[in-house]
Amino acid sequence: MNRLVILTYFTALLLSPFAVLHAADASPEKPNIVLIFVDDLGYGDVSPFGNKTIKTPHLEKMATEGMKFNSFYATPVCSMSRACLLTGSYNARVSIPGVLFPGSKIGLHANEITFAEIVKPQGYATICIGKWHLGHREAFLPTKQGFDSYFGIPYSNDMSIDPVNAVFAKDCVFRDGMDEKKARAGVLSSVVPLMRGTEVVEYPADQDTLTKRYTEEAVKFIRANQAQPFFLYLPHTMVHWPLAASAAFRGKSAGGLFGDAVEEMDWSVGQIMATLKELKLDDKTLVIFTSDNGAAGGTSAPWRGKKGTIFEGGVREPCIMRWPGRIPAGTTCNQIAGNIDMLPTFAKLTSAALPQDRVLDGRDITSLMFKADAPAVRDTHLYFTSQEKLGAIRQGDWKLFLSSPTKKNQPKKGAASKAKPAGADEVGEGALFDLAKDPYETKDVAAAHADIVAKLRAEAQKREKEIEEHKRPAGTL
Repeated sequence: MNRLVILTYFTALLLSPFAVLHAADASPEKPNIVLIFVDDLGYGDVSPFGNKTIKTPHLEKMATEGMKFNSFYATPVCSMSRACLLTGSYNARVSIPGVLFPGSKIGLHANEITFAEIVKPQGYATICIGKWHLGHREAFLPTKQGFDSYFGIPYSNDMSIDPVNAVFAKDCVFRDGMDEKKARAGVLSSVVPLMRGTEVVEYPADQDTLTKRYTEEAVKFIRANQAQPFFLYLPHTMVHWPLAASAAFRGKSAGGLFGDAVEEMDWSVGQIMATLKELKLDDKTLVIFTSDNGAAGGTSAPWRGKKGTIFEGGVREPCIMRWPGRIPAGTTCNQIAGNIDMLPTFAKLTSAALPQDRVLDGRDITSLMFKADAPAVRDTHLYFTSQEKLGAIRQGDWKLFLSSPTKKNQPKKGAASKAKPAGADEVGEGALFDLAKDPYETKDVAAAHADIVAKLRAEAQKREKEIEEHKRPAGTL
């Protein structure tokens, strides 16, 4: 071996660790992003998070190939959760209440910057497919909030149509003997419009086929935009009541119609994953699966509480993130994270600048995504009730209730006492729980930790005051 070869060999050997280090630190190309946001799916409704009855093999595979988040937070109900998700801000900051209805005259303000508006200037094709629920009038729809296109229902599937302001497409498909005149003449519960862009294209929407059609739209979008970065926001209608599933899944699960709907949702995940793999986009795509609030008809086990509450079961959601080569496979993150962190995280991943003219509550959690034992990004989470009131605060493992989460369960004076269901013991204002030792919120330890109570109460007051001082309005008509 001559001297030049030897010198070259040892030089390469010495430099190789630095080369590897440099490669690991190098920013990858902008990833495609697929965000699957399920409605009313509880923490314990899918097998990666403990369900033994309903079969969700595609989510199992996704968890095996990605990371599970065990302390991933949303809010108690629909609209407020979507406001947090899209804006990176608590719903109280952007003035969106718990649930918007067809008669609501407000929506997400046009001046709010959504995650779609964050990534779009970076060359992303964007689409929203599914349930929007941040205002159904044209000024508030997805196409006004950074999405190139929209296909879905504008709010929850148990609602009705806005008979005055609905805009019907010329080729709208009317079903079940309906026509435009009948649609505008009366309001029927659980009869909702299916929209494309800003127009109603089907009324009433065939809810049995929504998951199937949403999935077909998603696959079509991925195929059409495979040559450029894309952002697919897929907020499913299911498993919100009334439950529905297509013929291929109805009656097939061991969990009744609810299980059928969940298993079709899992199938949808599988279809998207298969398409990404077929198009060789796997390593270029971040896929996130989570839910908007705790279980309604299913289970939030092992946590206490369900949809509508600020117990952990009402707001702690199943969340899986997968990005081969970037997110370590088969890992779990126990740090505090949540849907308010998505906007700043997507900004980081796409090299987009965050807005400097407003306060954001979310944080970039890429460090958590890429390293299972990464330190906390934020140690505090605020629990807002559906009335936009700050009902609890978590800091580290301590959680303090600022209002009673069980007050509505207390019997009226003179009412006959009834046996309470398991776990229904009253929790008063000022109750303190150590989530490390008591994650199921069963033992109030406030009396033994007056210093922690005082600290958390002061922190909550400070944060509530700051939000009020920097509160932004909802959009109005």
